[in-house]
Amino acid sequence: MAADLLLIDDSLTDCRLLMDMMDTRRMRVSVAFDGKKGYQQAVLRRPDLILLDVHMPQMDGFATCRHLKANPATRTIPVIFLTAANDIEERLKGFAIGAVDYIGKPFNEREVLARIGVHMRATPRPADETAPIPEFAAGRDTVLVEAAQNALRERLADPPALDALARDLATNRNLLNAAFHACCGLTVFGWLREERLRHGYQLVTGTDTPVAMIAEHLGYSSQGNFTKAFHERFGVAPRDLRRDRNLSE
Repeated sequence: MAADLLLIDDSLTDCRLLMDMMDTRRMRVSVAFDGKKGYQQAVLRRPDLILLDVHMPQMDGFATCRHLKANPATRTIPVIFLTAANDIEERLKGFAIGAVDYIGKPFNEREVLARIGVHMRATPRPADETAPIPEFAAGRDTVLVEAAQNALRERLADPPALDALARDLATNRNLLNAAFHACCGLTVFGWLREERLRHGYQLVTGTDTPVAMIAEHLGYSSQGNFTKAFHERFGVAPRDLRRDRNLSE
């Protein structure tokens, strides 16, 4: 059965080259010229693999990939980034948010086909082609919140500013906060505070890591600030909670 690929790239020239290349290998290719439309096509079509340009207007490749990996309907589809940049930080960022590979521009036909082949074999098409399509989560807000939460967990100790986070997800701060309110009942950074403390509680009760190190790991400016926030949230200081749990065991 022919592979079903989705190409998301705003370069008409590159799209034509890639489509000609895939046509010789009898691969079905659909095209989107921007990240937003590409994401929507991926939800509808569930392609076997996505080739995704990095630098595009409105929604760039990184934002598109974050949305794809936050949606249960698309998160398992392998994503290969296409880029003319050789910046190692950009490549590492792509891998961190879920890409399986990078292909540099200008691309070599044999390399493109070889990399696609590797990832197609590593992620075979399900045997049951009639399997139901996963739910599109609970809608746009849920996917946006999941993508934002994933981004914040990556930088729990040094989170981006709200405007920067919104830009990374191709939205704005008002829409992002509204989505968090709808899904979590909290602002973005209200959720972040709860996530830090939740993680802190797990570390305090489940490890012997010094409280000062936990505070630093979570991005608190001092052990005292962490202890104060922890006590306000859980009604007990971290050291006291750890001591009481150790005595009860």
